[in-house]
Amino acid sequence: MTTILVTGGTGTLGRQVTERLRSAGHDVRVLSRHTEPYAVDLREGGDALDAAVTGVDTIVHCATAPRGDEQAARNLIAAARRAGVGHFVYISIVGVDRVPFPYYKVKLAVERLVEESGLGWTVLRATQFHDLLFKLFQGLSKPPLVLLPARVKDQPVEVAEVAERLAELAQGAPAGRVDDMGGPEVRTLESLAHSYLRAAGRRRPVVKVPLRGEAYRAFRAGGHLTPEHAVGKGTFEDFLAARYGKGGRRGG
Repeated sequence: MTTILVTGGTGTLGRQVTERLRSAGHDVRVLSRHTEPYAVDLREGGDALDAAVTGVDTIVHCATAPRGDEQAARNLIAAARRAGVGHFVYISIVGVDRVPFPYYKVKLAVERLVEESGLGWTVLRATQFHDLLFKLFQGLSKPPLVLLPARVKDQPVEVAEVAERLAELAQGAPAGRVDDMGGPEVRTLESLAHSYLRAAGRRRPVVKVPLRGEAYRAFRAGGHLTPEHAVGKGTFEDFLAARYGKGGRRGG
């Protein structure tokens, strides 16, 4: 049995990683800001973080926040070094080195911290989760029109499949940067939005709006996609069917 610490262990991904590791017989510690006994704000670090990491063999770093991820990673890596952790697993995003989007820049910076940490490490990049698109379309469909960035595609992946892969990597030896993990289909945002609207029972016109900027050009060029690693099985329609108890025909 291995002792594994999962940061962000109560989140969308971390919760499922935790379940899989516990089912495999490991001693899993869940670290989050508000969950005892390992309630730690990684951005602050301190004695509570050292206590959480002491005796840990492997860390799976799933925690993320709108601000402070680099400092959180520095604190976690320093604590891991002090504790002699043997394996640090990090979940990142496909395209962080190709799309100059602010959040992607932070994820890339954390990747570099992990690579230069002196720890045994594994980094997995995945495409966007179905859950993220669902929340995006929920928000965009509140007004009478659904406004989407023109000529942008996506390759959403099922979070449970990413959790399965992360759990597998956490139980193995440090592997460095492993193959990216993408969803089964590269789809237009318009197509995905129509599928959401049908499943949600919302009638909204979808309008494609051209945007400006380097990040938009990189998204439009597909810098966040990995069609050569379309290893996911579950489609966005499968996700919607599970969410609503019904599916919809693909649109757009």
